[in-house]
Amino acid sequence: MCRTASISGEDLFFAHVHLHGGPTLVRRYLPALIDLIWKRTIDPGKVFDLTLPLDQVAEGYRAMDERRAIKALLLP
Repeated sequence: MCRTASISGEDLFFAHVHLHGGPTLVRRYLPALIDLIWKRTIDPGKVFDLTLPLDQVAEGYRAMDERRAIKALLLP
């Protein structure tokens, strides 16, 4: 279950709370992870909760954006 919370920028500022974010180096790990999936060493089913054909990639992004899916797995 995905939970979200909201807090205003003003509340963050006056509470002296720091919020950090940034990009991740996904491309660095992707080849090794794909290899582990193909060899069935790891089960991506614990992350992917929606499976779609590759030609429905837009629906996968839409489902994640609308919080109907955590992560979409696209198959050829």
